[in-house]
Amino acid sequence: MITFLSGGTGTPKLIRGMRDLLEEREIAVVVNTAEDLWITGNHLSPDIDTVIYLFAGILDTARWWGIRNDSYITHDLLRAKFGIDEYIAVGDQDRAVHAARGEMLRGGMRLTEVTRFLCQSLGVRATVLPMTDSVVTTYVSTPLGEMHFQEYWVKHRGEVEIEGVYRRYDEPPLATREVIDTIEASDAVVIGPSNPVTSISPILECSGVREALRRQHVIAVSPFIGDAPVSGPAAALMRAFGREPSSAGTYGLYEDFLDIFIQDVRDPVEIEGALRMDTLMVNRGKSLDLSKNILNLIYG
Repeated sequence: MITFLSGGTGTPKLIRGMRDLLEEREIAVVVNTAEDLWITGNHLSPDIDTVIYLFAGILDTARWWGIRNDSYITHDLLRAKFGIDEYIAVGDQDRAVHAARGEMLRGGMRLTEVTRFLCQSLGVRATVLPMTDSVVTTYVSTPLGEMHFQEYWVKHRGEVEIEGVYRRYDEPPLATREVIDTIEASDAVVIGPSNPVTSISPILECSGVREALRRQHVIAVSPFIGDAPVSGPAAALMRAFGREPSSAGTYGLYEDFLDIFIQDVRDPVEIEGALRMDTLMVNRGKSLDLSKNILNLIYG
């Protein structure tokens, strides 16, 4: 079994290739939940849903979020008739998942249990695990005040200057027993090219995760080529997080547990010992090629 640490779109693009090479039951994904939020009474867990929808074969891979060919009748009606302007456009089928999750969470189920139920309901055979069952949220500080990461990225399109990135919680987050057991039972752990600050670091900040990774064989793929991220706001977030926006900065976040670091063949940044591969997964074939190379590193 291979376990992935995932958030955003980078790691799901890698998993897309792995699905063609491995049985789904041989894939586990530990997913960032620090971007979760309640919206119009329902619970949105964007990174979990992206992974679930990918395995269920319904993900809108043109956007890498939401359900393919979804409708937006409820979203449009809320705005037009009731003045509820959701800054995240939630599709009708997607909203049903959020509503079900919210109802189960209000009923006292752990997020891990809810996620397992959703996977079973949608025919997902891979293991999908939230990083924690407790509530932890990524906020950014800006000249407009502090805001939830989703507000910064979706509502403001990442165009607001950010001065800092931090996590908010009532109690420091603990990795679940399921997460630690899965990491320890894996042949290897792969960190895809997801945002190091908002997608991967929240997982690493859950108590027990770094310690478990130090006992594992860990491979990470850089999301940077030079000082430019392959996608998303990673550069601005890295600066606000006090890290260099580059493969070097990414390596610095992971180096205490990392065994193999992969950079893109076009990356001008030199990191001693790093491997070079084509990491731009612009289509399914590129995802498959990178996945094959990584599996060769794991299994020979």
